[in-house]
Amino acid sequence: MPHKHAEVQVRPGTEADLGALTALYNHYILETAITFDTTAFTEEQRIPWLRSHPEDGRHRLLVARDVRNEDARPEGDGWGNLLGYVTSSPLRPKAAYDTSVEVSVYCAPEAAGRGIGTLLYKSLFEALADEDVHRVYAGITQPNEASTRLHDRFDFRPIGTYHEAGRKFGRYWDITWYEKRLGLEV
Repeated sequence: MPHKHAEVQVRPGTEADLGALTALYNHYILETAITFDTTAFTEEQRIPWLRSHPEDGRHRLLVARDVRNEDARPEGDGWGNLLGYVTSSPLRPKAAYDTSVEVSVYCAPEAAGRGIGTLLYKSLFEALADEDVHRVYAGITQPNEASTRLHDRFDFRPIGTYHEAGRKFGRYWDITWYEKRLGLEV
């Protein structure tokens, strides 16, 4: 299911991507309130997360890579030619939630404004089209205008806000939850 968009390839994430994925996520942990994790991960700690997203099924991990520099090794920032990634994960652990997923998208800071988030979501929703997924949910730390615009573009609708739900960097942050209907009604 590789997708190409000019110089960008979207494909399922693999263990070969683990170093770059970990470095990019750690950037968001250490520099932003976008995720409520507060301590950076090692690659070894991220293996279970990576393996919980197989190549097929409801719970996916797709990566966007710059194919102009496919052989780039993570240097400097640590994520090399990784432009971003998207996941669909279980919404909650109870069985009745199986047809609902939570999605997350992370783009490398230098990829901002290049349509990488849009390409990743388009690829993910195409991949999930044949899966038994009824609803998709996303939580967005506020304020985050870029993420809100991305979710609006894909017909997500706000369904509520958890006020001051998380504390990071010495302040409280709100999370607005968004919902998208994906599957057919039963």
